[in-house]
Amino acid sequence: MTLPMAAVSQTNFYDFKVKTLEGADFDLSSLKGKKVMVVNVASKCGFTPQYKDLEEMYRKYQGDLVIIGFPANNFANQEPGTAAEIRQFCSANYGVTFPLMEKISVKGDDMHPLYKWLTSKSLNGVMDSEVKWNFQKYLIDENGKLVDVMYSKEKPESEKSLSWLSAK
Repeated sequence: MTLPMAAVSQTNFYDFKVKTLEGADFDLSSLKGKKVMVVNVASKCGFTPQYKDLEEMYRKYQGDLVIIGFPANNFANQEPGTAAEIRQFCSANYGVTFPLMEKISVKGDDMHPLYKWLTSKSLNGVMDSEVKWNFQKYLIDENGKLVDVMYSKEKPESEKSLSWLSAK
């Protein structure tokens, strides 16, 4: 039995289109050939200082790595802000220049399709996971394949991420 094309799951990171924090279209296929770290972020979390670490990593590895932040208000109402408030907070407090996308849901019935792909082995072909808290990081290779997940307590420049960055 074959499924109609609409029922076939997206199997690659590059199949997704998202919106920037300012509402512009952003095609993830524009990141082909780069490693990507996808992070759900929040402004009022104990892990919020990781914005500084993420920005430092983004600048240090620019050209090889793109970090994409997805503000999400799924955990203890820690990202209640509007797009403008989020942008202002990130710029003023952490000098964030890495791409920030529109605020989305990373769990539950209204989970964004990208996060459904990131968390479901039946879609990504690699692993099942659950977004447990803010600042969880998903590692995507240069070919758009999910490689691994790093949970919130793990710093952006951990041994795991540096090993992933140096792998060819």
